Amino acid sequence: MELYNSIALTDCMDTKIEHILYDDTDITKAARCLKAMSHPLRLKILCVLGNNSVSVQDIVEQVGTSQSNISQHLSILREKNILSSKKEANRVYYFIDDKRMTQLIEMMRDVFCSKY
Repeated sequence: MELYNSIALTDCMDTKIEHILYDDTDITKAARCLKAMSHPLRLKILCVLGNNSVSVQDIVEQVGTSQSNISQHLSILREKNILSSKKEANRVYYFIDDKRMTQLIEMMRDVFCSKY
């Protein structure tokens, strides 16, 4: 029997409890990451990035707010290790380094977006 509203899954055969996230450090890390992603503007940035490496200027154009505002949100996402960046000439490009993060965003799209 699976309990979807609980962190634990109970196996009725041997009453063993298997935790999805067991270590408090992992739970805290996941909560902080999800909190950073939950801001609408930051989530929009992540959706714009997807599997691509995108310059700050292009992010500004696609998201539709000021460069200083975008830079503040990019900084938060980098601090939480959600994004990485690379500099080429005078441009900074941001990207999602971990494919699992992209999969998480795709799952949120599948659950929450009416177009899918």
